[in-house]
Amino acid sequence: MLALIRDLVQHQAWADATLLQSVRIHRTARNDSILMDNLRHIVGVHRYFLSLFLDCPFHQEEAIAPNATIADLEEHFRHAHREQLEFVKGLTDAALARPLPIPSIEGNEPTLAQALLQVVMHSQNHRGQCLTRLRELGGSPPTLDFVVWVKNQPSA
Repeated sequence: MLALIRDLVQHQAWADATLLQSVRIHRTARNDSILMDNLRHIVGVHRYFLSLFLDCPFHQEEAIAPNATIADLEEHFRHAHREQLEFVKGLTDAALARPLPIPSIEGNEPTLAQALLQVVMHSQNHRGQCLTRLRELGGSPPTLDFVVWVKNQPSA
């Protein structure tokens, strides 16, 4: 399970970076409020869950400025990806089973593994929305499939 989670987090970093590059080169896309709001939301969720994983405070109002440019967002994503990758690199199988309290979810707490899967699945959903919006704006959405990422990874 741990190897798969690490792969999914690495894929997420690649997919986000590839999407951001496509948005950056398409002027209409990088000025589109719907697309930019989606990107802000994705990285905001990355940062929120990182705060839970690392047990540090998260301040919504300080997370991502509503007028953040594509360059600002790229920096936020890079920082979040670095921290996520470093975090999963240090995990053990035993750590994945620990409950992770999420303030907005009362009752049955997800495990750390489930919370990590939530982040990558949530991001995948919103990247799909971004790809659709990019196409609507006349851009060329990149293929972000996990199997494409796997195919292009160096063999062990």
